[in-house]
Amino acid sequence: MIKRQNTRLIVIVILIALALWVDMNDTLTISNPFNGKVLYEHNVKAQLGLDLRGGLQVLLEADLPESVDISTDSMEVARGVIENRTNALGVSENVVQLAGDRRIVGEFPGLEDTEGVIAVIQQTGLLEFVDMGDTPLPAGTLIETDYGLGENAIPAESTDPEAPTVYHTVMTGAALDDVGVSQSQMGEFQISFALKDDGSDIFAEYTSTHIEQYLAIVLDKVIISAPRIQSAITGGSGVITGQFDYESANALVVQLRYGSLPVPLKIVESRIIGPTLGEDSLQRSLQAGLIGIIIVVLFMGIYYRLPGITADISILLYAAIAFAIFKWIGVTLTLPGIAGFMLSTGSALDANILVFERFKEELRSGRPLKQAFDMAWSRAWPSIRDSNAATLITSAILFWFGNTFGASMVKGFAITLALGVLISLFSAIYITRTLLATTLDNVKINNYKRWFGI
Repeated sequence: MIKRQNTRLIVIVILIALALWVDMNDTLTISNPFNGKVLYEHNVKAQLGLDLRGGLQVLLEADLPESVDISTDSMEVARGVIENRTNALGVSENVVQLAGDRRIVGEFPGLEDTEGVIAVIQQTGLLEFVDMGDTPLPAGTLIETDYGLGENAIPAESTDPEAPTVYHTVMTGAALDDVGVSQSQMGEFQISFALKDDGSDIFAEYTSTHIEQYLAIVLDKVIISAPRIQSAITGGSGVITGQFDYESANALVVQLRYGSLPVPLKIVESRIIGPTLGEDSLQRSLQAGLIGIIIVVLFMGIYYRLPGITADISILLYAAIAFAIFKWIGVTLTLPGIAGFMLSTGSALDANILVFERFKEELRSGRPLKQAFDMAWSRAWPSIRDSNAATLITSAILFWFGNTFGASMVKGFAITLALGVLISLFSAIYITRTLLATTLDNVKINNYKRWFGI
């Protein structure tokens, strides 16, 4: 028994050392002691959410009529596009997720250049190849297309003079496979693109039947260029020409390279949270957490005496391990997330209280100390297991809800609660039990009432 406890103590010491190492550093680095070469490096800086750090929150919605069906796959692609674009601007730790069937929520903690991100998001990047017939329009002209309008579209040859001219979209930028900046033989900058297989087939069929007509390349309903089709293009590639310098061509390539939106999006709401508000929320949360820990530590020590003191040590070690795991896997901490963590602390205490109360009952019934200790843990385990299983199931339901409806704060609460419960189980069953068993083996106890509060 003593040998087994010593092994457990060694494991606990190693875990605490690693946890404190992670907790006290933003970057973990392991170097070769002989040549100083970095062997391993991992960023473990604590990630604070929008409500704690301040930043920008944007709500986007599909800019199509309600009658137009939008697939979940298309919205997921659009979500990835927005995320990639903002990442390309150097915006880190952002959260972009679906909110229902037609909306996307973007959160950008700690963001300073909010106008730049909003500008990139507003440039939806809906690239269309539009049939202009025999009459081209100059670059920069704003037009209407039939993309997304279905049967409501009015053909370009409509005889109604008051009806807006709506041009037919042959295909969209979703057919793009690759895009980059190139130069023509005259040294002019242009956009080279390659199409996917299905887009290549559509493009080949269209250009084969519309020779000498004009095909406009349209970005966000604005004509970039409208070249005349000289011959059938069956190779699945082409160029977009226009009045480009390198900067404007590269800006367009970045926009298209990180994904052309399969559906147009519009900004429904944008909200900027100041860093002062976030910092104030963080400070108040830390103060509340510290006060709560002090009260819990005092209660456990005064009411449960020796077991309570070991539980206090275990809870502090649990907090160190949990925070280290949050930093290691990159959990974004928000106010609801911190609330979930604090609630999981209650689960750790609940497990200890169940065991300690059972321990006191076994001692009152006259059982020997070590027998009462073992029976307390075995008989309290079913209640501990069932209560924590119920909490984990609830966390899974909350996570699903938050993921489905774009409620990132609900997701944060569910994640920290679930992780905290799992860690608290380890803390109560492994750490507290080991510490208390070691104490009982090395301290001679005669007065049970004094040591255990019976």
